[in-house]
Amino acid sequence: MQKMQKPTVLFINRTYPPGKGATGRVLRDLAQAFARDGWAVTVLTTGIETEVIMDGTVKVKKIAAKSGKTPARYAMVWIKLLLAALMMPKYRMVVTLTDPPLLVALGRIVARVKKSSHIHWCQDLYPDILPALGMNLPLWVMDKLRRITRQSMKSCDRVVVVGRCMARHLAHTGFDMSKVSIIPNWPDYELTPAAKMRVSKNGQNGSKTKAVVSGRDIFNSRPFFLDESPKFRVLYSGNLGRAHPISTIIDAAAILQETNPEIEFVFVGDGAGFEQVAQARSKRSLDNIRLLPPQPLSRLKDLMEGGDVHLISMKHEVLGMLVPSKLYAALAAGRPCLFIGPEKSETAKVIHEFGAGTVIPQGQHRRLAEEILKFRNDGNAWFSAQNGALKASEQFVPANSFSSWIKGARETIRSRVA
Repeated sequence: MQKMQKPTVLFINRTYPPGKGATGRVLRDLAQAFARDGWAVTVLTTGIETEVIMDGTVKVKKIAAKSGKTPARYAMVWIKLLLAALMMPKYRMVVTLTDPPLLVALGRIVARVKKSSHIHWCQDLYPDILPALGMNLPLWVMDKLRRITRQSMKSCDRVVVVGRCMARHLAHTGFDMSKVSIIPNWPDYELTPAAKMRVSKNGQNGSKTKAVVSGRDIFNSRPFFLDESPKFRVLYSGNLGRAHPISTIIDAAAILQETNPEIEFVFVGDGAGFEQVAQARSKRSLDNIRLLPPQPLSRLKDLMEGGDVHLISMKHEVLGMLVPSKLYAALAAGRPCLFIGPEKSETAKVIHEFGAGTVIPQGQHRRLAEEILKFRNDGNAWFSAQNGALKASEQFVPANSFSSWIKGARETIRSRVA
């Protein structure tokens, strides 16, 4: 009996662990899930030098490329990835992400030449998002890039978006929604319900119980902040880029420094916005703001559970063009969410649907300060939002998204054969 050949898939993205980047992290998780499902998986990405390595059963081909996020660097990375992909053998399926921008057009070329199926994983909607990120290109350039992107997306067998707001944005542009699947991103494994299970000291036969916050005393010292005096911590963890406004947070911190010095704002991560926060802290003498560098994965769970409430921010101008991945980490940590951003976004809808926190329009710093104080002083409000976050975390787990992805990928291959 002839052995069935494994389906093959090529993922293409600029970043992949241990390199930084949220898209690289979810890509690695998904690539390994495909491999466990019986696919032969290859990832084409960039690195310090050109090399081929094995990440478990996933083959990773790295192309040497200089880091940087200028248009010229992006263009060079795009060309290098294209040439490398064209030199590789045929894969049954090509999956492109959105780093660098316009990667979908690269996938279109590769899929046509290799006669492969093509799925585009739309983490960010380019070029639509560029003006909101401060990249004001001439109108004729934007129109040209938009035409290239939309034509490339229309040629895909399937387009996967990460939120309902993104699907709605595409629908308003006249896109064929029969090709669109909505599959949300997910938190790091270290924060998922399975990771939060621990053996009970009083249990028998290795029985397990979920770790929960004991009592309302959320001022108890936590592992990540053991060396500090008790504080009520407002945590922002992750990238603080051009799509994430900070002025509302800074103004709220200024109000609370005068009235509630026991409340501390902690920013952990990197991005262009961290320098702005540092400058504002120094200029306005905001001693209730602390900046920390990115933390190792081994400390992620302690860090996320060390925040009493989690901040998420997003410019109104990028509605439908991205979904902050911080949402899923905050939910998985079981912490109330304070989202500064548009009401019609995926993040706002999830928070409202599960009662996992509060949505605050950009610019309303007094309202943000009031909501922080509510969670600081009202135990019922805090526990209600925590319960909502925990309920939401049961839905946004890696396995659910992996299952949707693999099912869609196999259906795409079958429809191409038929």
